[in-house]
Amino acid sequence: MCLFCSHSLPPPLAAHSLWSARRGFLLAAGASLIAPPALAQVDVGNASAMRKLVPAETLEAAAEQQYRQMLEQARAQRALAPDNHPQLQRLRAIGQRLLPFTAPWNPRARSWRWQVHLIASPQINAFCMPGGKIAFYTGILEKLKLTDDEVAMIMGHEMAHALREHARERIAKTQATNIGLRLGAQLLGLGDLGNLAANLGGQLLTLQFSRSDESDADLVGLEMAARAAYAPTAAVSLWRKMGQATGGKTSGLAFLSTHPSGPQRIRELEENVPKVQGLYSAATRK
Repeated sequence: MCLFCSHSLPPPLAAHSLWSARRGFLLAAGASLIAPPALAQVDVGNASAMRKLVPAETLEAAAEQQYRQMLEQARAQRALAPDNHPQLQRLRAIGQRLLPFTAPWNPRARSWRWQVHLIASPQINAFCMPGGKIAFYTGILEKLKLTDDEVAMIMGHEMAHALREHARERIAKTQATNIGLRLGAQLLGLGDLGNLAANLGGQLLTLQFSRSDESDADLVGLEMAARAAYAPTAAVSLWRKMGQATGGKTSGLAFLSTHPSGPQRIRELEENVPKVQGLYSAATRK
């Protein structure tokens, strides 16, 4: 999976780390995914047609509801960063730079109400839900001592999962199997899957993504970050840090257990860095 939080937030941190609630922040964004952009430098295939069995609007509404509930829980624990928190401002600035490069990967992104929030928790964790709902935990920033370029790689990766509609595809495939999808004059699964999506908001944080989904998100995120003038080599240094953080073990680390940082992943990123180096060079000259 890549929307990898547990349903419950961790206990509140020590008093000096608690934050008072502030109203949410919306990233400014100027509406479905069919194929990679014509000028894409990385090689990713078309999105699965099966995802169309789940209405995008229904899933995005379910995600927004779950995201809102998560923020309310964090607020109740005084663990939701205020708008003036330096690390949150940093995250939002990075998000603003990535945002212009989202729509070519999914036209629906133009109408998404993109949001970025920061939650006080020692967990190494971050995610982007369908519809552009992003959250980072302080643990991933502090424990890995991430540079801006590395944060951009994580955020781009998570945004890519939403843009490429991996959750929508995963729900469609899972539920189609569960209900025994039948084709005929009435496509039974179509209506059932739409209703199921509306009731699956709570499961969006625990969906299991495939290795193909992860590779897809790695490459799309890499390209978006390069276009936003973030160094492509940060993708490699990021996953090396991830590997070092686990010490070969992923138990108890939600992000790392679902985002293995093995040699294969690093090799694939190293092979693709040169493909986007020109985009990065052009972006830094602007």
